[in-house]
This record gives sequence, C-alpha cells and structure tokens, in this order.
Amino acid sequence: MIPGLKNIMLRYTFIVVIMFVLAVLIIVKAGFIMFAERQYWKDVADRFVKENVVVLPTRGNIISSDGKLMASSLPEYRIYMDFRAGGEEKDTILMNHLAEISQGLHEIFPDKSAQEFRKHLLKGRRSKSRHYLIYPKRISYIEYKEVKRLPVFELSPNRGGLHVETFNQRKKPFGSLAMRTLGDMYPDMTQGAKNGLELTYDSILRGQNGITHRQKVMNKYLNIIDKPAVDGCDIITTIDVDMQDIAEKALVDQLKTLEAISGVAVVMEVKTGEVKANVNMTRASDGNYYEMRNAAVSNLMEPGSTFKTASIMVAMEDKYITPDYEVDTGNGMVNMYGSWMKDWNWYKGGYGKIDVTKILEVSSNVGVSTIIDKFYKNNPQKFVDGLKRMSIDTPLHLGFVGEASPRILGPKERYFAKTTLPWMSIGYETMIPPIYILNFYNAIANDGVMIKPKFVKAIAKDGEILEEIPTEVVNPKICSDTTLTMIRTILRKVVSEGLAKPAGSKQFNVSGKTGTAQISQGKAGYKSGGVSYLVSFCGYFPSEAPKYSCIVSIQIPHGPASGGLQAGSVFSRIAERIYAKHLYRDLAHAKDSTAVLIPDVKNGDIEESAYVLRALNIPGNSNTVPYSTEPLWGKAQCTHSYADLKISKPSKHQIPNVLNMGAKDAVYLLESYGLKVRLMGLGKVKAQSIPAGSPVRKGQTITLTLKH
Repeated sequence: MIPGLKNIMLRYTFIVVIMFVLAVLIIVKAGFIMFAERQYWKDVADRFVKENVVVLPTRGNIISSDGKLMASSLPEYRIYMDFRAGGEEKDTILMNHLAEISQGLHEIFPDKSAQEFRKHLLKGRRSKSRHYLIYPKRISYIEYKEVKRLPVFELSPNRGGLHVETFNQRKKPFGSLAMRTLGDMYPDMTQGAKNGLELTYDSILRGQNGITHRQKVMNKYLNIIDKPAVDGCDIITTIDVDMQDIAEKALVDQLKTLEAISGVAVVMEVKTGEVKANVNMTRASDGNYYEMRNAAVSNLMEPGSTFKTASIMVAMEDKYITPDYEVDTGNGMVNMYGSWMKDWNWYKGGYGKIDVTKILEVSSNVGVSTIIDKFYKNNPQKFVDGLKRMSIDTPLHLGFVGEASPRILGPKERYFAKTTLPWMSIGYETMIPPIYILNFYNAIANDGVMIKPKFVKAIAKDGEILEEIPTEVVNPKICSDTTLTMIRTILRKVVSEGLAKPAGSKQFNVSGKTGTAQISQGKAGYKSGGVSYLVSFCGYFPSEAPKYSCIVSIQIPHGPASGGLQAGSVFSRIAERIYAKHLYRDLAHAKDSTAVLIPDVKNGDIEESAYVLRALNIPGNSNTVPYSTEPLWGKAQCTHSYADLKISKPSKHQIPNVLNMGAKDAVYLLESYGLKVRLMGLGKVKAQSIPAGSPVRKGQTITLTLKH
C-alpha cells in the first residue's frame, strides 16, 4: 500500500466535489442569466456594446400648400427604472422623495393616482429590478422632459437609474383630415409606408440610414459616427387645409342626411391641376363616416349622366350636331333594340321635340342615346375612338396604391351588342374613377387643355425648395375651339336653367353636369337586393374665368335619387365657401356711407355723362363739358377719386373707335357712318370686327362683341 494514499484520495475527492459544485453554480448562473435576466443584459448590450449600429434618420414632413404641418415624425418614449443603479445613496434619496416623485408622476399622468405610483415604485424597489416599467404607455417628448425634472429621475442613468426606449411615431396634427391622401405608416416605422403620399414619396421622405459604433475612451463609452444619417426631405402638397375642411364638412353633412354608403368630393385648381381637397368618406358600422380608402382614384363605377357631356362632344366634334340640333324624345320612352330607354320624367309624358342644349339641361337619356345611335350605330368604334381622342381614358399614373384606370372598351376589345352603344352614351357600360371625370371637366374649363392632377407641388429641405413639381399636360387640346365654345355655353345653361340649379350660386356663375346612375350588382344586375344609386355633379366655377373644378359623388342605398339636388347642393356649398375664402378687398378702396364713389363712366356721348356727374357732385371736370343738342363724342378716364372727360372729334372717313362704349352710343355712331351693326353679348364694347381707323365703306357690317 502506498504510504499516504488515504490522504491523497481524500484531497482528490475534495477537489472533485469543489469542481462539481462550481460547475453546477456556473450552469445555474448561466441559466439565470439566459432566462431570468435575459432582457436586462440584452438592454445592457444594446446600450453599451454595439458595432455598426444603424442610426435611423428623421422622416421628412408632409406640408400643406398653405404651409401647415400635416404629417411629421415625433419621438415617443417608454420610461424604465434600474433600482440597482446608484447604490444605497440613490435608494436613500428615492425613499426620502418618494411622496414628491409619486405626486409629480400623477400630475404628469393624471390617469394614475399618486398612491398607485407609490405602490408601483415600491414594488419595483422590492424586486430590485434593473428594467422596471414605470408607466405602461408611450409618452411624448414634453412629458419625458417633465419626468426628468423630478428628484432622482434628474440624475444620470448610472446614478439615478432612469432610462428610456425611444420610438419614432408619425403624427397628423389635423387628425383624419385628408387621411387617405396623406397615407399611413406601419406601427413599426422601420417597415416603411403603407399607402398614400407616404408610400408614393417614401424614397424622398425616409432619408438615408447612418452607422455608428460604441468605443470606450478614457473609461467612458462614446458613440463614434461612421456614417451620419441623412434626414428625409419634406414634401409640400397641393392640399389646402381650409378647402379640405370645407369640402369634408359639406360632404359629411349631406351623407348623414341621406344615410349614404359613401361619398367623394375633390376640388382641383383649373390652370395648375393642383388638387386642393380630396375627401373620401365611408360609413362605418357605428354609423359615422371615416376616410377608409382613396375612393376618388380607386372607385371604378359607371359615371351616369356626367358622361353625356363627352358623348355630345364627340358628335359635335364629328360635325354631326350643333346646340340647336333637334331630337324628338316623344313621351320619354323609346325602344332600343328590345330594351326600353327612359327619361326621368317618362311618367309625366316626356319632353317631346327638344334641341341638344335642352337635352343636356334636362339630362335626357332618350335624346343623347338617339343622337349617338343614329350617327354611330354602323360604326361604334368611331364613337369610342372619339372618346379616346379626348383622353378621357388615358391612365394618369398618380402613384397611389389601388389606383384604377378607366375602362372604355370598343368593339375591337369586347363583345358589342346593339344595346351597348346607346347605354354607353349615357354613362353605362363604362367604368371610370371620379378623378378622371373631374379631370375631363377641368380640361373643358381650361380651354381644352387636359392636365394631370397634381398632389405634390414641391420637395423641400430645411425650409428651402429643392425641386418644384411641374404641371404635366395629358392632352394639349381635347377638342376644337368651336366644340369647346358650344359645350361651355351648354354647361352653363345646365346650371342656370336646367336640372342642376341646386349647384348654382347667386354670387357667381357655375357650369357643370349632373349624374344619376343605378349601381350594377355585377352578374346579379341592377336590382338584385334593392336599387342603389350613384348621384354626382361635376363642374367648375366661376364660369367666365374658371378658377376651380369640383366633383361630388355620393352612393346612396335607396331612391329617390337626384344628382342635381343631392350632389349639386354639396357642390354649391363647397364652391360658395371657397369663393368667399378668396374674396379679398384692398383696404385703400374701402368705402363707408360718407364716401363719394366714382362711377364707371363709359365712352361715347360724354355730354350725357357730364350732366349726370354734375347732378351727383362727382369730383371731376364735368363742368367744362358744354351743353349741346348734338352728341359730344369722347372718352372717360376715371380714378378712385376723379372723373376726367375728354372730347374727341372722329373723322367722317375712318371707322371710329367704339371700344368701352355702351351698345346704344356705339350703334348710333356707327349707323351715322352708314354701317350695319351686329351685336354679340351684353355690356360694354370689348371688340370691333373692323379696326378703328379703317376706311369707311357704307353698307359694311361691323360686329361688336360686348362684355360686362
């Protein structure tokens, strides 16, 4: 037996036991770290040891055309407490100020009492948690700064233990206003944008990621920037917050009255194509209306009677008809290849024989379909080509998710029954999103120039414009000037004398067309499960010098349906409020009851003008004009404070200048020269067909164009 073997074995056994115990302890500690303290050490790793850390840039803002912030990225925080940080010194301060801290938290977050905060903090202290959530909700930057002013929390994270998780959130100061146009972000903003302008301009708004790493320098960890983050650019939209609010309120009020399913209202600036308001409301299960989808660009529906304008323009452009072309609509019913085409008043006996102007004024289905069937039944493709020539079906590529394009298909693209053409001419058998109908009427208002609707006008960075988005021309001329003049005259009468009177205004003239269409249920037809309607009005204002175009489209689940009354009245409210918004008056020209107003004096026989000015004591030189039994021809030049009259003697051998004369004086003077006069319009003479100074030839006809 080896001497001391027993002692050696005892020592060896002791060492093995010690090693085994240490191994068990290491395994237990590792398990504790992996499971019980997993989150804490993960947070520590995130805070102190990071290589090639991605630094997210600040997403750019979305700004309205009038400079208001519509969407912006703001930080939010979750606040945590490390009860082991700071040791006994921090713990003593915490207990000494616990009541003050609890009361302060209650004042910042009133939904929890001071007593609840006190119990919550003591629970975290007993658990000695290193990552204890103080308040369950995310808080704003202002609330976070308030928390940082409280005792203990004001200390550095290593001494006081307060630390945060930071989140970037997209905020919309105007709430749901233009919500579907602006678009949404995913809850985790790193996943990007979901829809709307947020997605369309995501590459511009999101910026570029940066990279940093943490490095220990002189016993301190510093963030070393390898690549700085580049913040996103701002986009300046065409949306006007006030106009959007006006359109939304007018539409929602009507939707509630009608108990409608949904509604769209879009306002566009005629010359630039800038969309100033885009409202898309759908009724939710709670009975209220919300912006759920951008229906203005995605809804494919049969437009109904607003399409009749395009049908009539095709026939005018092909020189088949003029505004005075007459159609016998009979008793308001006509058999079209086995199917009955009816006017809205067929049960009253119809309209009988009426011209094209009246056909659109009363929105006669029989009148429009009879015209189109008569001239195009043997060649329906020619009619479809005429529509396409006006670019009503040209895809606009506006960039929105779910955007739809018109479906206007001819005989070359689908089966064409004999009834297809008549029904297509009155707005059925076609599918067109509301914004395309608006764009077509906007082209009529814009002297025939069709431009692409624009939702963003500029890209900016740090308050400076980097790029302006130009206006794009879709079609430089949708029709001839002759057709344009005729259809604009008719559309004005549709509102002033026809079924669209509710869309008009006493303050200015409106032009446009109503639409009322039954909504197809697909293969089930138009009456499966009850009849629903799409009522609409599309037009522009003021008629003489169009500034804005607008479409209102409402889907109602039942009759009676009237585009003029139900949609036109919404158009009228929107138009009048927008018009009032743009009424500006120069204060220098402000007048009260004591002010002396200088009237607008016409050229012509100034002796009569002088008599009136003298009688009214108007400042000027009217006293210098002598009394005469014969006309004293002359000119008037008036300022806001003086009326200046000048006598002139026209030559008997040259055509006189009659511009700015009234019709009576101009006709009297020209006929005294032996000329024949033809008048067009009302008001003062704005143009004469034979220029002043031309030789006089008796018997000539001179045409005078008058305007107010």
